[in-house]
Amino acid sequence: MAKALIIGISGQDGTYLANHLLKSGYQVHGTSRDADLSNFYGLKKLNIYDKVKLYSMSLIDFRSVMQTILQVLPDEIYNLSGQTSVGLSFLQPVETLESISIGTLNILEVLRFHKLPIKFYNACSSECFGDTNGKAANEEMPFRPRSPYAVAKSAAYWQVANYREAYNLFACSGILFNHESPLRPKRFVTKKIIETACKIASGEKLNLRLGNILIKRDWGWAPEYVEAMFSILQQDKPDDFVIATGRNITLEEFVQKAFEYFNLPYKEFIKYDNSLIRPTDLTFSLGDPSKAKKILNWQPKYYVDDVIKMMIEDELNKNKF
Repeated sequence: MAKALIIGISGQDGTYLANHLLKSGYQVHGTSRDADLSNFYGLKKLNIYDKVKLYSMSLIDFRSVMQTILQVLPDEIYNLSGQTSVGLSFLQPVETLESISIGTLNILEVLRFHKLPIKFYNACSSECFGDTNGKAANEEMPFRPRSPYAVAKSAAYWQVANYREAYNLFACSGILFNHESPLRPKRFVTKKIIETACKIASGEKLNLRLGNILIKRDWGWAPEYVEAMFSILQQDKPDDFVIATGRNITLEEFVQKAFEYFNLPYKEFIKYDNSLIRPTDLTFSLGDPSKAKKILNWQPKYYVDDVIKMMIEDELNKNKF
């Protein structure tokens, strides 16, 4: 039985990836900074909490990383951990850089030092491209990071590429564009929009507080993006891939679509909040998944309208209980 270690299993992607790996016949191990205190809401929601083995591990502690990897000795490692919020990275730049960049380096060093034949997946981000000026980003587009989060992800990406070339490691990065699901934490704007729309539709007197609603993003469905992660590690050669839908809309359009589900006039509920404006932000983000389609045989089945509908329906079902 193949064995996988998911570093950061408690998050959205870690949960869906664990589910996909279990269905693929894998033995799944996962880490959290404190496995005894984490509630693992997602694993419980998908009814797989009892099917995975959990460990406490700190990515910025080399000894902790080494002990865990040597204890599990997996066939594949998926690193989905680290500080994941772009907005929060402006408030916690050191934590962001350490958890993402130093954390990735610690894993690579364990694999190099112990000469372990483990396939390694690194979660990169579309934020690394910065503003693409109306163009769809592919694997050849240079990085122009515009946040501490994007800087950290860019550093981790090049660490992976360097170790792959210098030490012949099977190390890959998936450059994922925005991907959403009901498991998104409340601090993410998509979850905030969906929850607020549902509450207003149920009769609550609320406003939706947002910053820049003119930004354009390429939004996909998280459960199928983790399938792409898995496919990346099943290839004969290690490589990097952009994972995206190839379509984008503005944040305002996202709000409009969510409120239209309930026939609500969205403009009546939006309140602009300057405190939500980031020091720097991307006005335009769009991915080109052509390489993933050609080599991985992966392409999205769901687009942003589907994502909004599925998130709303899950929220409504949750509120029935």
